[in-house]
Parts: sequence; C-alpha cells; structure tokens
Amino acid sequence: MNRVTLQLPEELWAYLEEQIASGAGENPAEYVRELLRQDMERRRLALVRDLREGLAGPMRVISEADIRERGLVSVLRQPGPQP
Repeated sequence: MNRVTLQLPEELWAYLEEQIASGAGENPAEYVRELLRQDMERRRLALVRDLREGLAGPMRVISEADIRERGLVSVLRQPGPQP
C-alpha cells in the first residue's frame, strides 16, 4: 500500500472531522479512500453512459491523421462530418 500526506486548510479539516464524527468513515484515511472509490465509480459510469450515447448516435468517420494530430478524445469531442 502506498502512503500520501495531505495538508488541508482548517475549513476542510473541520469538515473532515465532522464527517468522521457523524460515522461517514472510521478515520480520515478511510474517508478519503471512500471518496476516491466513489469518484472512480462516478467516472466509470460516465464513460459507460458516453459510450452508450455514442453507439446510439450517428456514425462518424474520423481520419487517422486527425487522431494522430489532435488525439482521439479531442477529435471525438468536436462535431464531425456525417457519412
């Protein structure tokens, strides 16, 4: 397991302590781990949603040159010509 040290402003530290006191986590480390797990799941679900929307939408033709020049993600985010 890897270790990380965080410096938090008082406002965030107070919020973290409140969450632990309310039972949201056993300790600060577990609370942060759970937040990371939730973020990973949120991003995974967003990717699945985006892929499903893309599959349901019209087909796009993307040139290999565009992908190499600008990267796949930036090309996909821009409207392109329809076949």
